[in-house]
Amino acid sequence: MLVTDKQLSDSLQERQYMPVYLLTGEENYFIDKASNYFEDKIVEEGFRDFDQTILYGRDTDMRTVISYAKQFPMMSPVKLVMVKEAQDISLKEWDILADYLEHPLPQTLLVFCYRNKKLDKRSRAYKAINNKGYIFEHAKLYDSQLPDWIGTYVNQHGHTITQKGSVLIAEYIGNDLGRIANELSKVFISLNPGDVINEDIIERNIGISKDYNVFELQNAIGRRDVLQCNRIINHFAANPKDNPIQMVLPSLYNYFIKVMIYHQVPDKSKAAAVLKINPYFVRDYSVAASNYSLGKLASCIGYLNDTDLRSKGIHNSGTITDGELLKELVFKIIH
Repeated sequence: MLVTDKQLSDSLQERQYMPVYLLTGEENYFIDKASNYFEDKIVEEGFRDFDQTILYGRDTDMRTVISYAKQFPMMSPVKLVMVKEAQDISLKEWDILADYLEHPLPQTLLVFCYRNKKLDKRSRAYKAINNKGYIFEHAKLYDSQLPDWIGTYVNQHGHTITQKGSVLIAEYIGNDLGRIANELSKVFISLNPGDVINEDIIERNIGISKDYNVFELQNAIGRRDVLQCNRIINHFAANPKDNPIQMVLPSLYNYFIKVMIYHQVPDKSKAAAVLKINPYFVRDYSVAASNYSLGKLASCIGYLNDTDLRSKGIHNSGTITDGELLKELVFKIIH
């Protein structure tokens, strides 16, 4: 059966084990989190040489996997057999798993980590896993979901984070939950219980400037604040490794698309839900919509597309730096 993160975690902590688990989906962070729990918590460390087997899909086959699954544990109450990169096992072999699951060994936990793909739901194997075990599937989070996920993750570690701080981390790091978790771990070390993570703390511990980042650039553009736009772009030009144009352009593109959508939302009280943003930030889009007509926004999208091509060497002799391209882009946008 399909289970949530909490259902999976609760059942494992209560030692309510299933004979087979399929960890799958496009978001590898959740697969890694679950597989690490299996490795670290199911079999006691002193018994792992006897009762814990880790295989890799590219180096094994399903018959070998099942042969391990049929072996009784020697020292531990249960045996763990985990197959990482299980998507590399040939699809035609998965029927062997379906046959095994007709009478699985109760003492074995058989875990498959199936990354970036989905096992065919019409297959015998998938149906057998769904019938006899747990399927944990997690789609990749949308960019708009990242700030809320960051807030929840921070809360789980006994702290809170400002709304702006969540957006700042999401904009800077992007849709890489593993990296976000690693960066936040640096922050947690320096905090006391219950501390609030704000932009100053983020800047000190992660290195994201609270004043010179894509989020602040968007807001300055939305206000048509020429002075602040120039300050931020000059900082980007002076620190290209920290603010690569490949990160800036997609963020600005998404920003202008949302401003265009805001223009066309009949009931502005529902704008946050339509834009999939925190209500705290709706005012920023309202200000931008008042400063940019739909026609101007369409032109801005065109400027971004042109700058993207030039940053990749198209219609660019190679003498113009990324910093100069950004300066030219922002000048066109705000004038």
